[in-house]
Amino acid sequence: MLSAVTGAKSDGQRDHVDTVFASRYVKVGLPKLRMPECETPKEVAYQVIHDELLLDGNPRLNLASFVTTWMEPECDKLILEALNKNYIDMDNYPISTELQDRCVNMIARLLNAPIKDGESAVGAGCIGSSEAIMLAGLAFKRKWQNKRKAQGLPFDKPNIVTGANVQVCWEKFARYFEVELREVKLREGYYVIDPVKAVDMVDENTICVAGILGSTYNGEFEDIKLINDLLMEKNAKTGWDTPIHVDGASGGFIAPFLYPDLEWDFRLPLVKSINVSGHKYGLVYAGVGWVVWKSKQDLPDELIFHVNYLGVDQPTFTLNFSKGASHLIAQYYQFIRLGQNGYKRVMENCRENALYLRDAVEATGYFDILSKKEGVPLLAFSLKDRSQFDEYDVADNLKRCGWILPAYTMAPDAEHVSLLRAVVREDFSRTLADRLLRDITRTIDYLKKRAVVKPSELVPTRPVPAEQNEERIGRESLRLSRQKSTNARSQGVC
Repeated sequence: MLSAVTGAKSDGQRDHVDTVFASRYVKVGLPKLRMPECETPKEVAYQVIHDELLLDGNPRLNLASFVTTWMEPECDKLILEALNKNYIDMDNYPISTELQDRCVNMIARLLNAPIKDGESAVGAGCIGSSEAIMLAGLAFKRKWQNKRKAQGLPFDKPNIVTGANVQVCWEKFARYFEVELREVKLREGYYVIDPVKAVDMVDENTICVAGILGSTYNGEFEDIKLINDLLMEKNAKTGWDTPIHVDGASGGFIAPFLYPDLEWDFRLPLVKSINVSGHKYGLVYAGVGWVVWKSKQDLPDELIFHVNYLGVDQPTFTLNFSKGASHLIAQYYQFIRLGQNGYKRVMENCRENALYLRDAVEATGYFDILSKKEGVPLLAFSLKDRSQFDEYDVADNLKRCGWILPAYTMAPDAEHVSLLRAVVREDFSRTLADRLLRDITRTIDYLKKRAVVKPSELVPTRPVPAEQNEERIGRESLRLSRQKSTNARSQGVC
């Protein structure tokens, strides 16, 4: 017979593999460009892919991501049980559909939508906040166009006002659906939208102003209430009715539990829609987001499709059709498992760990803190002195310890500010915080020692190509700085 990977004849008459790592299947690389002609035994297919994935980073140590990386085993079990359910087949999976509707109603009421008892909220489950933002933006655009058409006015130049710190999905929406994106630029020391400048940019073609509850750059909440108040004044003077959308991808599941008195949601008259990410602080694995509207009047009927080729009339407003039910079920599990008290405890714990990390990093004396104490539980910090190394060097060297901390620059016009960010999620314990602090300190010590080593002190035993010289200097300086250490792990900073 032929080997699945190599196509070579196997020895003997056996058609199975006794020992995976003794088989011919692991003697060659995996196919990369063409599908192999023959099958591969399931044990081998699993093992070789599993081994290649070992080179991925550890999700639990990925502090760059806001996305949930841990759930209870019981919820993992529910997810596995529902992996083969296509949510859109509502007639065959009516309970999954009902669970999604329950989540929409719970979220809308959590965000103070004006819904009477017995009424249903208006919203949809999405793949994530990116799809949710696309849907909200389309609703604003269509409402604006319909009004302009009815008034006999041009409707071909819509725009949307945001801060320059918005997530890239807003840029995608603007480009894909032909809407001008007007960005309020940042400035040093002020890294969120300026409400005054934002409202000044609004004109008769503005379909909405987008505020962010939790900037991805430094976790700061934008002042949605001030935007609302200023915009109400402008609407009153001009006769416009420019609304607000709140991007609550990061903070939408935080503010209701940590800052219940903060006015940013449907309590404000001009906030017409909100998106939240279930897979961030909604505490579900990647693959679920939500968009909710204040009322039915805020979602144009013509955007809702009705299909019946799966056996029943199905109203749908999504950018895709097929979608797994497992993450919607997982969201409902978290809602009933934790309840409001449970979510509050999780968010309080995240905040406490973020503040603990903030105080300890600030105490090192090496960093300026760019994040706020009120906001998404994260730490954004930048080096005070970049003369010898920068944030990118710190991030690169922390990878030796397994940590994934992003180093990046601020949005326009604050690109000259570079920073590091550590997102504190539910599974980031105080023990991990202490370990991270230790590794940051060791990394800084290592980089300082490496910077003072003179190239003349590093005499190679043989000629070294110029392009390898920098790497060699780094290795040699590390050896010199560690030569007196008795640490068995002297080859790294961890």
